[in-house]
Amino acid sequence: MTITDTHTGARIDTIPGLDPAPSYQPTAERSPGGLPQVLLPSGHAAVHLTTYADVHRVLADSSFARTETNVEDGPSFLPTIMPPELLLNLDVPDHARMRGVVTSDYSAAGVEQLRPTVEKVLAERTSALRAQEHPDLFATVLDQLPVTVNCHFLGLPVADIAAFRPYARTVQMAPDTDVPHLLDHFWKVYGYVTDLVTGERPVEPGGLIDRFKRGRDAVEPPLSDKELVGLLLGSLLGGDQNILSVLGKAVYALLAVPSLWERLVAEPAMAPRLTDELIRLMPLGTISTFPRVATRTVAVGEGEIRAGDVVYADAFAANRDPLAFPDPLLIDPDRQGRRHLQFGYGMHHCMGAALARMEITAVLTHLATEFPRLRLTADPATLPWDQGVLLRRPTALPVAW
Repeated sequence: MTITDTHTGARIDTIPGLDPAPSYQPTAERSPGGLPQVLLPSGHAAVHLTTYADVHRVLADSSFARTETNVEDGPSFLPTIMPPELLLNLDVPDHARMRGVVTSDYSAAGVEQLRPTVEKVLAERTSALRAQEHPDLFATVLDQLPVTVNCHFLGLPVADIAAFRPYARTVQMAPDTDVPHLLDHFWKVYGYVTDLVTGERPVEPGGLIDRFKRGRDAVEPPLSDKELVGLLLGSLLGGDQNILSVLGKAVYALLAVPSLWERLVAEPAMAPRLTDELIRLMPLGTISTFPRVATRTVAVGEGEIRAGDVVYADAFAANRDPLAFPDPLLIDPDRQGRRHLQFGYGMHHCMGAALARMEITAVLTHLATEFPRLRLTADPATLPWDQGVLLRRPTALPVAW
């Protein structure tokens, strides 16, 4: 039997720390339409959809509104509201108008132009890793890659990383223990991006920010400064913190299951399939989508969503629906069938999905080639983690080879 016609039998639920505790509270109460509900951190009851069919239906339906949740005392997983201009808070037609500006740059073909930058940074960082007496793969390689590539993509001076990155991490952690501190860090990041848009800070010619500023009149009406800031803030945060979170967990999962790592080393061409299978199984943080409000009545599997219902379409649960993914907890890079929903679907499909796939695949391929005997030197259960609403990841990966 060859390595390509078998799998390792590794299961995601055997890897310490990967599955988060949910950010919601279960409740026995049913919605008026007879559907299961959960309590959000904001105190609102939300219809809890967990099957692939139901979650896919809601994510694909633009009548489920995001704008209505981003209000004071609105239904949310977050301890505060966000600027309305962020793509994730927009509904039709505003979302399509702004999303169209970024579509080509964030396509698979668009982000492929960044591959030489990814490979250059990987070579530099793995060289630094080899020179360390006590090598930490996370701190030396993984933590540096997405932010450096994103600076190149957006046209930011690498020297600016210290000016925004510590605050960006706090924003994506979204702690509810000190909301004033969270807001202070959010407005520092927001102010940084505003300075880029208004010209108070320089940007590199030809980068995304430069192109978006020059092309703001390509849509009708033209993008305002606030809309550009909202668009670019998502790029700044997602292209760094979000990709790092998924990348860190993907590499950790492979090193925590040596049989998976050995298969990747033997068959590096499987890296794209393995990347997508790991993404299917790992939510970004402790939530998988943001709540929506139904604007009309929609029938789903166990009942009906009524107009006005708050809905949590749980993509994490849907990606483990055995009707869509047989033996769903098995990490099987040869899996065929449904497209997972970890990047969302429909209007709010993550604009950085192709960028994340490209970077993670490049890292896995590079590490498997350069360090075929790579292994963790610490018990996986003892590793430290960042635990946040919008990001969750190990923060150290001590290794040897």
